[in-house]
Amino acid sequence: MTTDSLLIIEDEETLARELERHFSGKGWDVGMAGCLSKARDILTGRKLEPIVILADMSLPDGNALDLMEAIREQKIPCEWILLTGYGSVPDSVRALRLGAYDFLEKPCPLSRLEIVVAGARRSALAQRRLQTQTRDSRRRYTPASYVGASKTTEETRRMIARLAEVPFSALIIGGETGTGKGLVARILHHGGARADGPLVEVNCAALPREMLESELFGHEAGAFTSAKGRHRGYLEQAHEGTLFLDEIADMDLDLQTKLLTVLEDRRLRRLGGERLVAVDIQIIAASNQSLEERVRSGDFRSDLFYRLSVFRLDLPPLRERLEDLDQLVPVMIDEYNVRSGGQVREVPDRVYEQMRGYHWPGNVRELRNVIERAVLLARDSVFPVEWLQLGQGVAAAPGSGPSVEGDRLMIPLDGSLALDEMDSYIIRTALERSGNNVTAAARALGTTRETLRYRIHKYGLSSDA
Repeated sequence: MTTDSLLIIEDEETLARELERHFSGKGWDVGMAGCLSKARDILTGRKLEPIVILADMSLPDGNALDLMEAIREQKIPCEWILLTGYGSVPDSVRALRLGAYDFLEKPCPLSRLEIVVAGARRSALAQRRLQTQTRDSRRRYTPASYVGASKTTEETRRMIARLAEVPFSALIIGGETGTGKGLVARILHHGGARADGPLVEVNCAALPREMLESELFGHEAGAFTSAKGRHRGYLEQAHEGTLFLDEIADMDLDLQTKLLTVLEDRRLRRLGGERLVAVDIQIIAASNQSLEERVRSGDFRSDLFYRLSVFRLDLPPLRERLEDLDQLVPVMIDEYNVRSGGQVREVPDRVYEQMRGYHWPGNVRELRNVIERAVLLARDSVFPVEWLQLGQGVAAAPGSGPSVEGDRLMIPLDGSLALDEMDSYIIRTALERSGNNVTAAARALGTTRETLRYRIHKYGLSSDA
């Protein structure tokens, strides 16, 4: 199958040939059909697997929307662009409901059509990537992926398995940073009724407010200066699937209002757009902050909180499930052995003793960093006790840790610091030097305030908001 495959369904022969010559000249593999029956034969017989279908609305043997609806039911990932010689409000509404990429009136300049087709191609390729990832992830993410044999973990795993069986509309996952909220969201999606649909993951704290709005709700060409073409937002991309909103507590209040409207109406309007687009999504929201406290402080809308709280799942910290280390550690060692070509097979009792005596403020994420560092630096098949360094963050040797010299940070590259530890040290130092002023620290680090706030929460650092 050629990547750039285009099916043109057009009964006006002159126009059809003109379109074929134009797009063939642009490198497309073009298929032609002058009626619905031939197009249906091409599509159902897989004689061509187009990523974009350019179809006249009115054809000798019927309406292209009927074929589009039938093909959509077969879950064939392609984008439809519909052409019509006359404007029809019912047809345009039905086209958008069925998920048409665009609805254009004839005559449409080739330059304009080429831009729309290019945008549809990008969207279709993204859908195909999601479909492939979905198939792989269904095998990978099951309730058994939440590893551990402790009573706490078994209860949590049973709850995850039960929730995966329920067609919930919304759910909140709580828990400290690093407890596995993203993993549980993937298990719930891939084990649930929407597993054939896309899973779209968004970190609300990692994007500035304006960018998050555009990425969530999408935009039309010209909606703002850099909007060169139509963009389907995360809400649309998650249609018939799941939208995972991580760190939702950091979403601005006005965006919370817009999100609530979409969840209630099941429709959205892209930035700069006039048409309402139907969306059918399941929402999983996560936060390491107390949403109840955010509601009480006025930083989170109570009506959105109650709309999302159809179900609530709180994940336990690692310090409350230390019995699970016996299962977690070997699984992670095997994973990093495969990634790095390591050969670690034996874990001394001293390693487990130190792990069980540690508080694990970074939870499972911190455990992963410890395992990765040890596997990378192991000289043989034995897990190196000397590279545990629990709670230290730096090597014990004098002078080997990070330091500040004037306006310069000195970071050791001898393996004594994991990447997250370096990142945390840099941010903590910048905050201290700026008097815990996040805006000033972000400026010094050459990043945005929103990105820095996310990392402050991630590493459990304190600052003035």
